[in-house]
Amino acid sequence: MTQPIEFIFDFCSPNAFLAHKVLPELTKRHDQTVRYVPVLLPTVFKATNNQNPFEAFSENRQKTAYLTHDLHRYARRRGVSFHMSPHFPVNTKFAMRGALFASGKAWESRYIDAIFDAIWVHGQKVDELNVLMDILQENELPARKIREAMTDAEIKQQLKEQSKAAVKRGVFGVPTMFAGTEMFFGKNSLANLELELSQAPA
Repeated sequence: MTQPIEFIFDFCSPNAFLAHKVLPELTKRHDQTVRYVPVLLPTVFKATNNQNPFEAFSENRQKTAYLTHDLHRYARRRGVSFHMSPHFPVNTKFAMRGALFASGKAWESRYIDAIFDAIWVHGQKVDELNVLMDILQENELPARKIREAMTDAEIKQQLKEQSKAAVKRGVFGVPTMFAGTEMFFGKNSLANLELELSQAPA
């Protein structure tokens, strides 16, 4: 395949964080690149009558306990530092607008790594702009320009439209990966994605 693997994501998802940590090594094995596509998960959920599993199964303590255990087990077995955010569910609207602004820029991957780690490694509260500014400055990112983008009406609208476009392609949650026209949902579908890449014609 010549086109990059598309990674549809929102920072608010712990599963997206874990897939983000695993995906680069997977795609490297198959000489592939990744294109990150930011979406607003609440917009996707609203359009597809969906919700995050912790809310969907909030009254099933066994289920939510297992989901939490599975996240930590997945991270541990892959050597990924992970902590469930004390602010979950996380409001990431500002961070996701920043991700859209970062798309295609030289520092895009540094921005994505910084925000994902801030939430799922360091437990920071990224719905506050002053916290985001500290994160940007600590990672030597263009904080002022990103801060302006986070409150820009045009960026806000573009992100909504990008989220709706993802839904039209069949996306109902994150992380979702596309290899060509083949869609793979969730961190546990990465094995099937790798199988798809291994069987693709050279």
